[in-house]
Amino acid sequence: MDVNRGERNGRVSSEWFNRPDDERYLSLDDLWASVKRRSERSRSRVVETADIRVEATRDSAERLHLVLPKAHEPVAPTHWAFGQLASIVGAPASYLRQLPAPLAGINLQYGLNNHRAEQLKTFETEDGRIELRAVTGPDYGRIHDHELVEAVQRIAGNGTGDTRWKVPGVLDWSTGVYNPDVEISRDTTTLYASDRDVFLFLVDDHNPIEAGRLPDGSPDLYFRGFYCWNSEVGAKTLGMASFYLRAVCQNRNIWGQEEFQEITIRHSKYAASRFAHEAAPALTRFANSSPQGFVNGIKAARQQIVARTDEDRDNFLRKRGFSKAESSKIIEKVLMEEGRPPESIFDFVQGITRLARDKTQQDARLDMEGRAKKLLDRVG
Repeated sequence: MDVNRGERNGRVSSEWFNRPDDERYLSLDDLWASVKRRSERSRSRVVETADIRVEATRDSAERLHLVLPKAHEPVAPTHWAFGQLASIVGAPASYLRQLPAPLAGINLQYGLNNHRAEQLKTFETEDGRIELRAVTGPDYGRIHDHELVEAVQRIAGNGTGDTRWKVPGVLDWSTGVYNPDVEISRDTTTLYASDRDVFLFLVDDHNPIEAGRLPDGSPDLYFRGFYCWNSEVGAKTLGMASFYLRAVCQNRNIWGQEEFQEITIRHSKYAASRFAHEAAPALTRFANSSPQGFVNGIKAARQQIVARTDEDRDNFLRKRGFSKAESSKIIEKVLMEEGRPPESIFDFVQGITRLARDKTQQDARLDMEGRAKKLLDRVG
């Protein structure tokens, strides 16, 4: 694998690094069972804010309880729900958490009694006690975590190799060889769920796609991948991203990424309908689609010669907004990696992508990656 080609994506690596063991799952079945059980113990309802009573029962502000209309017992807000509630009534959560519970309760009660929207949607889960997991506006369009997992299960089965879609293998940096057959453990899994979200990353790495050759004559291999995420308590949008990639390392960085496409859905009033009619079908289409269009696009980019002289190369890049210094570095990157100066659209895209990795500021890096993508889009 030549991981210097394409882009590096650290989104999955960030998830992998920050997830404790109790948020890691070894199969889609286990993940689904956990979030489904939680959903079955939950209920959502719209309440009048003026009818909510705040009770301070302990010294910690976050141990406040809320008495909701027609509820048999008080509910305890989670850390996340407490922050949502404070935000809704216009109070800084970090400040309230430092106050004695009675004083924090007085502030929250005042905010609720004077809340202009008049209504809130609560999301409560019973697990030994009734826990308030989310507080949102009345039009919040909840998509349950298990619904996203079910959409993935329809194309990926258990996510462990019973279909073509599975938890990824690992790139061996010492040899440059990617091994798709790695035991799924808590160190390698890419299936995650917490009290406020789910995140899944799967690949089709047993079915590599050849799209040209490397400088040494070996095949330039890709495989397909996607990741998706959701939060049923309002911590993030629902989203899905699909792409082609060349490898995944032990730290779950995605290497050699190409053709990145993303769909995000806010949890607005019609979110469930958009998920059913837009996001889930898009995932199925990608899972079942032929890679031929991608392969043809890469081949066309390799074949489209746009520069044969140093002057041509410099003019090509300068006309696309690159400075003289940037143009020289892009040409140098390709020369170092390919053993020859850039000639085709594909060569320039690879050089621009490699230079983007050297950018320390995210905005500059994303801008340069965006310009590289526009070049490939021209070929398409």
